[in-house]
Amino acid sequence: MCASRRNSGQLAAGVLVPPPSALSTGGQIDRQLRLSTSDLQRGRYRILLYRFLADSIPAVAACVGTWVRLAAAPGRFLVDGDVSPSVRRQVEERLERLSAHVYRSVGGTRAGGADLPVDIAAGLFRDGFFGGFVTVDATGTGVDRFIPVDAARVNLTVEDGRRQFRYAADHGDLDLDRPDFYYIPLSGGVNAPLGRSVLQAVPFVAYIEQQLVDDMRRSSHNAGFHRLHVKVTPPERLAGESDTAYVQRINGYFDETVGMIRSCAIDENPVTWDNVAIDYIGPDATRSVTNSWFFSHRSMIEEICAGTGLAPFLLGYSYGATTSWSGFKFDLVMRQVRSVQAEMSRLIEWIAAIDLALAGFSARVRWEFDNTFAYQAGERAGVESTRINDLIRLYEVGLIDRATAAAKAAGLV
Repeated sequence: MCASRRNSGQLAAGVLVPPPSALSTGGQIDRQLRLSTSDLQRGRYRILLYRFLADSIPAVAACVGTWVRLAAAPGRFLVDGDVSPSVRRQVEERLERLSAHVYRSVGGTRAGGADLPVDIAAGLFRDGFFGGFVTVDATGTGVDRFIPVDAARVNLTVEDGRRQFRYAADHGDLDLDRPDFYYIPLSGGVNAPLGRSVLQAVPFVAYIEQQLVDDMRRSSHNAGFHRLHVKVTPPERLAGESDTAYVQRINGYFDETVGMIRSCAIDENPVTWDNVAIDYIGPDATRSVTNSWFFSHRSMIEEICAGTGLAPFLLGYSYGATTSWSGFKFDLVMRQVRSVQAEMSRLIEWIAAIDLALAGFSARVRWEFDNTFAYQAGERAGVESTRINDLIRLYEVGLIDRATAAAKAAGLV
């Protein structure tokens, strides 16, 4: 492949494609990413805390899982620009092969691009940061795979007034200011260059919620369950009855009453003289106590949801929200999801652009997530039908010409 063709492919791709000499093979990167044994270094404890909360507390796990599954929607590559059908077909086939091997699980048991968006979203929402290295194959004509790094080992240092990202490995720090490394910080900025996890605001509230659950458990264990308390009043002593005979008679009456109570089936009722009373043993005002625990725990769940930017109904908690309010909250969440998906798409497009540039293709590609939901199909069809009808009316009354109407109609199909 000539150098001029490769350079033209880089310019047409519209991204900063590193030269082949700056790229490494997967084996070289793997050897550099050997982990050290120290865990509590340079703020690593914070990400470890987030991971512990996401693995141990149901409400927190549901929040992170919901964010991840909403953001990691199915997607596909689209070829942009005016390219010939044969080139488009070749690009699509190459991207399909790239998706089949570009990403592997930590254990190496799974391979494929479908798992990459899930791990990107999980790293962003849980850790607040996701990054990794792109590697080339042995021939230098394409991307081999993308190797993620542990976000807990990425640090920010300041040297000579310049911020530098470094990776803490067992042989020392690895400088991440290199062309084969790409990272995404969630809500990153001047004050949070390494991103902000959605769990940053919930550890204290999650502790209170778990303490409340433990208090409920201990209180219920202490109160126990309702039990029947059968009270038997001994019969009066007969005239001239001896002490021994009286004790034997009341003991026999007591044993007969106990036997009758124990032998009663669920649909049978005991029949006794009026000297037998049956009471309940258990906590008073059980319903009010239960409601008090419910509302207290509900407020903690709402605090956790608010801290992660979700609404309780998205986690399966139904508090009687109206449809319009639920729809508004879901639309707000999806706006945030799309903003995160835009960052995720840039990473996937960066990998694809490098692979195409190394292969000599000048086509531009983009990654598009499919955020449609089955239950919204009817509503979406109604909106599209209204738009088409409005477009036809505008054309019929002469407000737009045929070319404009055809161009707008193409965007609706």
